[in-house]
Formats: sequence, structure tokens, C-alpha cells
Amino acid sequence: MQFHLNGYHSGDPSISDPADRCSPQGAEGPLPKEVDVLIVGAGPAGLNLAAQLAAFPEIKTCIIEKNSGRLLHGKADGIACRTVEMFNAFGFADRVVKEACGINEATFWKPDPSNPETVVRSSRVQDVEDGLSEFPHVIINQARVEDFLLDVMAGGPAKIKPYYLRRVLSVKHDPAARFGEHSVTVTVEHLDINRDLHGKAEVVKARYVVGCDGARSAVRESIGGKLHGDAANVAWGVMDVLAVTDFPDVRFKSVIQSAKDGTILLIPREGGYMFRLYTELATLQADERVADRNIKVKDIIAKAQQIFKPYKLDVKEVAWWSVYEIGQRVTDSFDDVPKDQRASRFPVVFTAGDACHTHSPKAGQGLNVTMQDTFNLGWKLAQVIRGRCAPHLLHTYSAERQPIAQEFIDMDREWAATIGSGKGADSDKTRDKFKSNLRYTAGVATHYTPSLLTGKTDHQNLAQGFVIGMRFHSAPVVRLCDALPMHLGHVHKADGRFRIYAFAGSGDPTAADSKIRALCNFLAQDQKSPVKKYTRKGEDIDSLIDVYGVFQQSHKDIAIEKMPELLLPRKGCYGLIDYEKMYCADLKSGQDIFTMRGIDRKSGCMVVVRPDQYIAQVLPLDAHAELAAYFDGFMQQ
Repeated sequence: MQFHLNGYHSGDPSISDPADRCSPQGAEGPLPKEVDVLIVGAGPAGLNLAAQLAAFPEIKTCIIEKNSGRLLHGKADGIACRTVEMFNAFGFADRVVKEACGINEATFWKPDPSNPETVVRSSRVQDVEDGLSEFPHVIINQARVEDFLLDVMAGGPAKIKPYYLRRVLSVKHDPAARFGEHSVTVTVEHLDINRDLHGKAEVVKARYVVGCDGARSAVRESIGGKLHGDAANVAWGVMDVLAVTDFPDVRFKSVIQSAKDGTILLIPREGGYMFRLYTELATLQADERVADRNIKVKDIIAKAQQIFKPYKLDVKEVAWWSVYEIGQRVTDSFDDVPKDQRASRFPVVFTAGDACHTHSPKAGQGLNVTMQDTFNLGWKLAQVIRGRCAPHLLHTYSAERQPIAQEFIDMDREWAATIGSGKGADSDKTRDKFKSNLRYTAGVATHYTPSLLTGKTDHQNLAQGFVIGMRFHSAPVVRLCDALPMHLGHVHKADGRFRIYAFAGSGDPTAADSKIRALCNFLAQDQKSPVKKYTRKGEDIDSLIDVYGVFQQSHKDIAIEKMPELLLPRKGCYGLIDYEKMYCADLKSGQDIFTMRGIDRKSGCMVVVRPDQYIAQVLPLDAHAELAAYFDGFMQQ
């Protein structure tokens, strides 16, 4: 999809007139007096959280932002495979992939041995390993990602829109209040000079507050959180340009390391014409800040032209630019409960994204890790507020995400040092470091350790390709009811539900003594069943825990009418039958999910998947008591 030919324009490129591309997205009127969740900051983290909570009309959610409206340009651009998987759960992955620039290979450039004043290509590397995800690594403006999330928010049952031009003045929690009350008082200043509320304070009382308000987070400061880490004391410039160049790899992700002028990371952008240049500018003194240099966009262009030699760079338009210094920092905790009080208190104030960890842009992980923070937190907040899960579930957010952020920061620090190594840069070392980081940059390296939500590996041998604690790695299947080829993971929506995938053993799944039938009977009828115990009167049977059957046989060899009733549930006001709970291996294409994911063909197994798409448990099909014990650990009736 090509656009930006005659200049950069924000918004939906499928709309021909740029003036019609950006519709108003903000909420009108004063802030509500009381809310369940107040989200501070309408960047990727905040919007991602709001998009999840928009699925629950009974939860009163408010999101505020100090800026005057939606983002138009600049900031993050890289979207990891894992993040596109998450977008698919929201229903807009196809829109992202259609507009985005796909990254297929990265090229590496070094000083030409015969003429070190110029650069020459040294190698190229495949950007994403085969079979890692059904979705690609893509580049698209952060503004468009935010547009898609705003659409999900506005179109969801809760119909959420941000309140713009609001700045937090204070966040105060009443420690004497009972948990679950509106115990957090947030004072907000209205910044719109054209409104009667300008300069006046609005007070919101919230049950929970989530600070997604960036590295200078007022919410983090209110709970005493501090970012720990250091800066690399190197100034970099970044700019999105429409330019004419004879550099041959302008549509590849490219690392260009010169002999003495520094490094460029070139990122092709969506639309086919624009590209981004991260340009190494200068080393800063220990007590110097990048703002002290008074660097202009012409300085970034001049430096880039030096590094590009012998190739020419004629910049026609700069759509956006900025100057920054590298820093990797993280807080000790992502919530307001000190470690020594976790046994006696539950968290009510949280931080996410840049409010609790910062990265360099060149690893392309800031936006991706940020959004995974709130994808982890969103369903937990929703289920606690709805009374479906116990409050101690909220402790798992910081416990899971803080170590992951630290891990990414350590990786990012090494990568930033390698890519910006200055004189004597080793292109081969840069390439090798890039290759070793590929699973991190694809977003699929996250591995949660055993905990309340993540089981032990006692039965991992039953499904070796579905690693407990890692994201559910989808694979092709055929839907039994209509022979539709699809990906199994695409049934997983961002709706707060757990999924149980029951992979049948080698026998006839319709037989009276099959383990699949026994499991379905337990889940549907036994008083100890988590489905039976936690599904409330009047709710569809799959409203909290969604059960699927997956079979080794061809769809032609299974009689759907003989399957257990749980896999043909009656739902809705008319008791209509849901036929989309059963899937078969895709034998025609040769992509057999049982083989691809190392599932024990004789025994089969259960794979329990959390609402954030991470694998919670792998269990034998007849491990009914273990399954019940898992959900009993955090759910409540």
C-alpha cells in the first residue's frame, strides 16, 4: 500500500482527502466524579488498557491525556510479531498489516576496506525466523496504532473516549479505606484555555488508578516510585523523511556504521516512500544533557549525509524529528504496595510503559513492551472489579512484568552499545548481536515463571511446543463445522476469558469412554468444575472459561452430532447452538498442529491459556482435580 507520495499526512490513508482523515476522538464535558478505573495517559499503554476495559460496560473507565488530541505523527514505529498477535485479539491486525511496511531482511554496512571514508554492504539477515509467528514484523506510525485502539474503545460496549487537555496535579490514596472502595483521589487541572474549566481543578475518586503518563510520570511520583538506571551519554537524532537517495537498501532495515562519523539505523516506513533515520550525533559529557547542544534538524541531516557517503541524501521533507539521549531505566515495582506489605495490602495504583521502564528506540521494543504491560494488567483489573477473581490476583502484575522489563532493558543496553560503538565499529559483531536478539525483537521471548497464574512443567512433555509461561504459539487447523482453514489462536479475543484447548488422543473422540467426553462431562456437570462453579446464573456457559476441542482426524471423519454438548453449547436469549468450538488438524496442507507443537498423539492433553494469551498449564486430559485447583487459586464465585 503506497501513500505519502506528495507529502506526509496523518490518519487513514485509504481516505483520499487528508482533511477528512482525522475525526474528533475526545470526550466532552467535565470528568466524572467517581470511576472504577482512571487511566492517566492516552499513549499506547493507556489506550491498550482502555480498549480492553471497553469490553465491560459494567466497569466505569475514564482516560485522561494532557495533550490536546490524538497523536498525528512521530514517536514509535516498530510493531513486533507478538504485538500483531495481540492486535488480532482486538480485531484490527489485518488493518495494521495492510497499511504497514513489512520488515523481511536487515542489511549491515561497514567502512569500505579500500576506502574507509565510505561505506559498503557487509551482510544481510532474515528479520524473523521461519515459523515464529503467523504474523509479520511491521513498521507503522504509532499514531495509526493509537487510531485503531481509539476505534476499539469507542465501538466497545463501554464506549470510552479520552478526555484531552487534562493534567494530573496529585494522586492520594486513603489507606484507611476498605479495599474496593473509591479510595484514590486524583486532582486534575483542565488545560483548555477556551473552556470555562481552564485552570480549574477537577476531582475524581477512583477505585484504581493506572499511570501510563510517560517517563516523568506524576502517578509514579505519587507512589514514591523511582526510575533506576543510567544514560549512555550519547546524543541521537531521529527523523522521518521524504528524500531522494541512491542508497540501494532504503527499503530494508539497515545498520550503517561508518569509520569515524558514527552510525545510522535506517527504518523503511509505511507508504513506500518515507523512511526513518536514527543518527548518532555526539558523545555527551557526564553532566551534559542533549538539550544543551541546541541541535537542529539541519544538523541531523548533515550528519546523516556524512555517514551515507558515497551515497547521496537529498531530504525533501521532514515529517517529524527529535533529539534524545539513550537511557535504560526501570522502577523496583509497578504498583503502590511495598514488598514488606504484600501480605496485608492489595495494590490500587499501578504504572505501565515509560512510567516504569524506559528503553532506547533502536531496539524497537518501547511500544511493544509497553503494550504488553497493560495487556497483562487489563484483564486482571476487569475480573477483580467484576468480582470474578480475588484481589490477590493484582499482585501478579508487578511480579510478572517488572522482571520482564528488566530483562528487556539489559538486552537493549547491550544492543545500544553495539550499534553505537563509534570508531572501529564491528559490522559482523553488530550482525551477530542482531541475530541473537531476534526472538526479543519479535516479542516472543517473554517467559513467566511458575506462580499463581503459571503452572509448573510437570506435564510439559505432553505438548512440548506449547511452553508453559510463554505465549500461545498458534498453528493452522480446520474448523469442524464448515471445513474452514484457519489459525487456532485466532479464536482468542481480548475479552477477559480463559481458554482451555483440549487436544484429543488417538482414539475416537466421539466414543462413550473417550477422555475428551469425560473432560467435557466434568466441566459441564461436576460441582467441582471451574466452568460449573464460576459461571453465574443466566450467563452463557463459555462466558468466563471457553473450551475448545482439537482432533487428530480429518474433519471428514468426525460426526459433529455425536460430540459432547459442551462443545455444541446453547447460548444467547434463543439458546442458539455455537458450532465453532471444534477443530481438526490441517492434514491437507501438511501443517498438522499435533506435529508442529509436539503434542502427545496417544494421550492428548489440555492447554490452559490466560486471557493475555500466555500458557498457564499443560495437563493430562483426565487431570480434572488439577484443573479445578488451578482456577480455585484465584477465582471466586
